[in-house]
Amino acid sequence: MTPSYQVVDGFRIAKAFSPDTFRKALSYKPRNDDLFIVTFPKCGTTWTQHIVINILKRGIPPETFKEFQRLSPFLDITGPGVVETMPRPGAIKTHLPFNLQPYSPQAKYIYVARNPFDCCVSFYHHTKEFPFYQFSDGTFDEYFDIFINGQTDYGDYFDHLLSWYEHREDPNVLFLVYEKMKADTQAAVLKIAKFLNQEYEHMFLKDENLMERIIRHTSVENMKKSTNEHFGSFFGLSPNDDQLKDPELPEGLKHILEFMKNIEFTPKPEIKIVRKGIVGDWKGHFSLPQSNRLMAKFRQKIQGTDIDKLWPEFFVAKD
Repeated sequence: MTPSYQVVDGFRIAKAFSPDTFRKALSYKPRNDDLFIVTFPKCGTTWTQHIVINILKRGIPPETFKEFQRLSPFLDITGPGVVETMPRPGAIKTHLPFNLQPYSPQAKYIYVARNPFDCCVSFYHHTKEFPFYQFSDGTFDEYFDIFINGQTDYGDYFDHLLSWYEHREDPNVLFLVYEKMKADTQAAVLKIAKFLNQEYEHMFLKDENLMERIIRHTSVENMKKSTNEHFGSFFGLSPNDDQLKDPELPEGLKHILEFMKNIEFTPKPEIKIVRKGIVGDWKGHFSLPQSNRLMAKFRQKIQGTDIDKLWPEFFVAKD
């Protein structure tokens, strides 16, 4: 069984996405004040969005999910129109490899890398959760083969990682590692604040309770409450005419709803886009042969780089 994908100009995306909107997204010309949050899917995107928005709003979380989406639109599916009307400061979400990413030396980019084992498991559950992938009955074994062969939407995990790793030292790129963010979230929040603007870094010196508020607002439990039900109400239920007639609905999202009107699926009033948010969940999914296969590809793909330093626990010499 294979998820519902399509190939647009040689690049694989979900079949529900609008090819025209995706092409427009790729042609977006960044503004000097643009901030992008970039990841391979399921590598800490939503968490990083919440952290950044809470910093930009000085510890006051968005009141509604609609406000969250307006402050951090998903360029790949909504297109540039929503980005151009985004309240600023805001943060633009993309999952694009560097060679396709709308790029400007003046814009800023936060890239988050996550180990491929946990990424694979999280992406598997994500693909089962969203009805438009038509993969609700898919097994992990089926998805593992898709992932290791680089045939997921957004392509090969390793090619994506390598494309951005080459730019980790660029002055307008902040390269973060999900596992390190989990190990010391306060340090990650301060690093992000400093990267955004010295003004935001100074906020934490003036308000000793600010860090505690941001950590609380961006916890897994709080994100589940503010995110999963909202995603379910939009992507988990059969679209209605009122949704499709909404003049504020971006063309890319309208395309997804129209796609969903023409497929059969079991309604999901809640979609677990925020599921566990932990490190090491892969150990409960991978068989030993699968672990060995992905590790072999891991080693082969990163030859000639020092990416092994990002996750030394995977590269400890064994007796």
